[in-house]
Amino acid sequence: MRRGLVCLALAAVLMIGTACGAKQADAAEEQQTLTGTLDEVKSFMFVVTDDQNSAYVFSTEEGNAPQGLADVSVGDRVTVTYTGTLSELDGLDGTVVSVEAAE
Repeated sequence: MRRGLVCLALAAVLMIGTACGAKQADAAEEQQTLTGTLDEVKSFMFVVTDDQNSAYVFSTEEGNAPQGLADVSVGDRVTVTYTGTLSELDGLDGTVVSVEAAE
């Protein structure tokens, strides 16, 4: 009887932990945007500075620029759509979906 209750409690803890992990994964896949000035473009990264003067680095695979990056120029106001987490210190831990001229 006691062993059954322990197993049931462990199963409940595992199910709760799995559900929390799934919610975190879903949040990381939600598309987010950043609008700012395109400051620099290289073959492996680009930098966008927002209205609070915070610069964000978006790394890309060399030779595989995200959709729309070729259509904008340094100095343009752009909107970057991405998934994952963006940090001023670490850049993007995720994927750039697109870059487009901001209105």
